[in-house]
Amino acid sequence: MLVVTNLDDPTADFVIAELHDRGVPVVRFDSGDFPATLSCSASIGGTDRWRGSVRTPSRRAELGSVRALYYRRPSGFALPHLDRQDERFAVAQARYGMGGILASLPGCLYVNHPNRIGDAEYKPAGLAAAAAAGFTLPPTLITNVPDDARAFTKEHSSVIFKPISVPLYLVDGKAQTVAVAEVNAEEIDDSVTGTMHLFQKRVEKTADVRVTVIGERIFAVRIDSGLLDWRTDYGTHRYTPVDAPPAVERAMRAYLSHFGLVFGAFDFALTDSGEWIFIECNPSGQWAWMEPPTGLPMTGALADLLEGGLRDR
Repeated sequence: MLVVTNLDDPTADFVIAELHDRGVPVVRFDSGDFPATLSCSASIGGTDRWRGSVRTPSRRAELGSVRALYYRRPSGFALPHLDRQDERFAVAQARYGMGGILASLPGCLYVNHPNRIGDAEYKPAGLAAAAAAGFTLPPTLITNVPDDARAFTKEHSSVIFKPISVPLYLVDGKAQTVAVAEVNAEEIDDSVTGTMHLFQKRVEKTADVRVTVIGERIFAVRIDSGLLDWRTDYGTHRYTPVDAPPAVERAMRAYLSHFGLVFGAFDFALTDSGEWIFIECNPSGQWAWMEPPTGLPMTGALADLLEGGLRDR
């Protein structure tokens, strides 16, 4: 089994420890370690499987033997010792070479497939898929036109702004969370023209719900925080396991099927009337921090899914 993620990923740590306890052989690496401490060599022809291996300083994974790949949050290829043009060229070779090999292992269970993750990480595609699946969505505008943004904020009594994508953003060397924030028409200026922005009608909510779908299993947790964006402060949250309504469960299944995912971390806003409003689905979302306060066996469920890939292939 391969686990592809960065070195600072406690969620993957829990799953690997569980698999180790079960005697499952695991090779973990970060694509960002290529080529310094990570290498790959593969050939094909006369068979439908890649022959070769991926090697770290301490482990070697034979590609023809890989039956499950847990793709989390690798740091990505980077070769900063090269000048910008050469780095751009070399990174493309690594991405489409090594990345392409890892994405084309016959008979391998992907959780999730990196290409399917890439598709699902486009927030506009996720919103369109959510609407088609039957979720209720808040009115949303994606634009770089200031007048359109001002008109949208005036049309709706309360509007929030949030990033469409969240790459690593450092302040004084520390990674930052770009928080959801309220915005009004007077705050919108011509700097909006510089890139695309997402504006959304604020949902009047009583709580949030994070639903983690792992294969056939669904783990829904109500999060009471009193915050507009519960990610900004975890200190006062209260976590309560809940059941997802049947209509929401059907819509989640349809959404995951649309993107070809076997794992998804869904976020909902829960209204006073009990309606679940779709916010987003992260195909590589975090979940392990909710396990201790709820007792939900999510680590075991993820290990079951991955181990099942070994048995079934």
